[in-house]
Amino acid sequence: MKELYIHTGAIGPMLKEGFLLMNTKTVAIGLYIMLVYWLSLHVPSLHLLFFPTLGAFSLLFISRPLHPKEVGRVALGAIISSLIGAISFYIHPGVVSLFINTLITIWLIKRFHWNAPPILAVSFIPFFAQSPVWWVVPVSVAGSILGLLATLYIVHVVERLLTPVMLPFVSAKKQSMD
Repeated sequence: MKELYIHTGAIGPMLKEGFLLMNTKTVAIGLYIMLVYWLSLHVPSLHLLFFPTLGAFSLLFISRPLHPKEVGRVALGAIISSLIGAISFYIHPGVVSLFINTLITIWLIKRFHWNAPPILAVSFIPFFAQSPVWWVVPVSVAGSILGLLATLYIVHVVERLLTPVMLPFVSAKKQSMD
């Protein structure tokens, strides 16, 4: 990656090109998680939209260079595993169901090469959330994950639109410092 130099005063004289774009995704994800948390606090029926694993999925999606097909497979894996967890809990809310849920989810992760540990964690949500309606957890997980993917897509589009505008400015700053 080509380094671009920007005079930033107290922060330091050099920043990598990807720094500004990486922070855009980080801020967008932070705002999305804040919104989901706020909704879960203020709208009782949306309580299950917020789950800690959402942060793990967020970091996974921005820290690895994943192709859209891989991201879709991981999201589908999360939704399927939450469905398996919800059905397991609905059939019998006990340790044997949790054990069977764990084995099935790990087998699916290995079988379909989902390679995303948060998928297993999402399958446990029904066991600690204990929703009275079996389908609420999978729908909440699907909504949260799809909202996360939509947020990342919007950031991607905005970055692509702004990059041609920002790079000439950054290149001009670099040349003036030389």
